[in-house]
Amino acid sequence: MSPTLELTRQLIARPSVSPADGGCQQLMIERLQAIGFQIESLPFGPVENFWATRGTAGPVFCFAGHTDVVPTGPLEQWSTDPFEPVIRDGLLYGRGAADMKSGLAAMVTACEQFIGAHAAHRGTIAFLITSDEEGPSVDGTRRVVEVLQARGATIDWCLIGEPSSERVLGDTIKIGRRGSLSGRLTVHGVQGHIAYPQLADNPVHALAPALAELVARQWDEGNEHFQPTSFQVSNLNAGTGAPNVIPGELKARFNLRFSTQQTVPSLQAIVEEILKRHGVRYTLEWFISGYPFLTKPGALSAAACDAVERRLGRRPKLSTGGGTSDGRFIAPMGAQVVELGVVNDTIHKVNEHVRVADIDALHAIYQDLLESLLV
Repeated sequence: MSPTLELTRQLIARPSVSPADGGCQQLMIERLQAIGFQIESLPFGPVENFWATRGTAGPVFCFAGHTDVVPTGPLEQWSTDPFEPVIRDGLLYGRGAADMKSGLAAMVTACEQFIGAHAAHRGTIAFLITSDEEGPSVDGTRRVVEVLQARGATIDWCLIGEPSSERVLGDTIKIGRRGSLSGRLTVHGVQGHIAYPQLADNPVHALAPALAELVARQWDEGNEHFQPTSFQVSNLNAGTGAPNVIPGELKARFNLRFSTQQTVPSLQAIVEEILKRHGVRYTLEWFISGYPFLTKPGALSAAACDAVERRLGRRPKLSTGGGTSDGRFIAPMGAQVVELGVVNDTIHKVNEHVRVADIDALHAIYQDLLESLLV
């Protein structure tokens, strides 16, 4: 069994449902200290974080990732214990196998092998690891970046080990993500008897025309790197449960995933203009969980693509698709950021798994990337 596969198994065996770390970071820290990394633990609230560095000069190449995982879901639907790593038919099963404990293991073992061959490498290798990526993302990478920025620290290149691949390892590298803007909407009506609608004001009816316009709107056409901005309703609730009562209130949650064609103020203004134009009486709270970021093709993405092509014989496509990631906190430091990891088709699902062969291939890609940039 390869060192990378064994470390992946050890990490999976440590239950770490967000924000718990379950001892995963200590395992990584011990391995990194053994090859000369200086470790700084940066816990905030219930969240474990660490910042590790080897070297003091630039450029700074940072591996970033998270040890926390999502809940298992119904245990009876798993074919194996989600925290007991099992290999079957060339696949490693377990919660976090793909998202993203195989990526963490590949980072550590790639560094071990690279430093063994290049102890006097140029620049600095860093690790920024959190247990708050799958949760609120408040006390994790966001807080560590605030500490680093207060010190004047910089990151030149950052590789996040999120499962970026879509069908086969290395077919996709993420070079950015869309922003995420959510709204908590309350529409105010007047409750009444359903037989006397003239004495009530139905908030469902009031919202419907405005909602139809919001859903049908073409917000933008995107651009060469980003999909068009999208509007989606995630929750909608009204009514008392009785069939003869007009509700007095409607509550809705919605989300806009937006490209660099938009700004938060412009999106907020459009939504509120449509609601007001349709005469909706409302209260609206806004939440921004991330701004769009883009790493234009450059030294890091080129080196990552070259490493994949050398090892796997395929040239990755560069994408900004999918949800948010902690890259949204690191990119504003001025870092080039890419996400490169295993196939993501089972992440957050029951029976999450990763191809065993992909784990060692990812290790090799990460090692090649270090050799391209720091030798």
